[in-house]
Amino acid sequence: MTAQTAELGRLSPVTDNVHAFTQPDWGWGLNNCGVVSTDEGVLLVDTCFTERRTTRLREEIARVGGAPVRYVVNTHHHGDHTFGNYQFPDAAVIGHPYCRDKIISEGLAVVPYFGTVEWGDIRISPPTVLCADRLTLELGGLTAEIIPVAPAHTLGDVVVWLPERRVLFVGDIIFNGCTPVITDGSLSGMRSALRTLRALRPEVVVPGHGPLAGPEVFDAAEDYFDFVADAARSGRERGLNPLDAARAVDLGPYAAWQDSERLVANIARTYSEMAGEPIGTPLRRAEIAPMMTAFAGRPLRCLA
Repeated sequence: MTAQTAELGRLSPVTDNVHAFTQPDWGWGLNNCGVVSTDEGVLLVDTCFTERRTTRLREEIARVGGAPVRYVVNTHHHGDHTFGNYQFPDAAVIGHPYCRDKIISEGLAVVPYFGTVEWGDIRISPPTVLCADRLTLELGGLTAEIIPVAPAHTLGDVVVWLPERRVLFVGDIIFNGCTPVITDGSLSGMRSALRTLRALRPEVVVPGHGPLAGPEVFDAAEDYFDFVADAARSGRERGLNPLDAARAVDLGPYAAWQDSERLVANIARTYSEMAGEPIGTPLRRAEIAPMMTAFAGRPLRCLA
């Protein structure tokens, strides 16, 4: 990974009592978080990758007058959404059972892949409240629905829906203007999750990475996964490995999307599903990561 660092994130208002903490350029390790503020406390959607980034998140919550954080919801297990959980020791951390299991089993195993990142003092703090079915929270007169949508980006995804505000925090089900990645998930599951999210009819969608959007962002995601499916189908028919299959297609509009090398991993995941392997069968990361680097023609960029 390169040794550059992006600016720290900042909270911006979404609607009454609701803010989004965004971290451009939204590449590897730079996620969005959600903050729902009430007189009874704060509901936080996801934390950040490094100590200083989650510390900045805490400072931003204080800046907008946030009360103590009572709940942290992890949309999935990846470190850029969970490594900061420990900075909220008084909060109940909510997540899917799979999310908890993976946080415990993987620990900080991702750290060597992002060797130049200034991690600071990060510690594992998995969910303590498990959500395998829809869970409704009432906090300060606002309702938040935690809705499992896995398998999708991973096998343990949840989204957070604020029906009174028509705001939907989708985690990494959506990358807006950035290339999605389903290394740990499912192409067919992503399509199913998108149908579930559309049915909620949100007015504002807060993606896991990328600028805030409206429901039209679901169309863009669906189109991208159609593109992945076509690339994988063609590559498999020709006997190509994921790297060569990715190189064989014209990226078209997706060339402008951040981290386009993720197409390699997405094709590898789709190959697995086409071969009839169980959803979520682990990919060979030691093979896929060098292929993504080769596709990008440079080291992968992590600006966290």
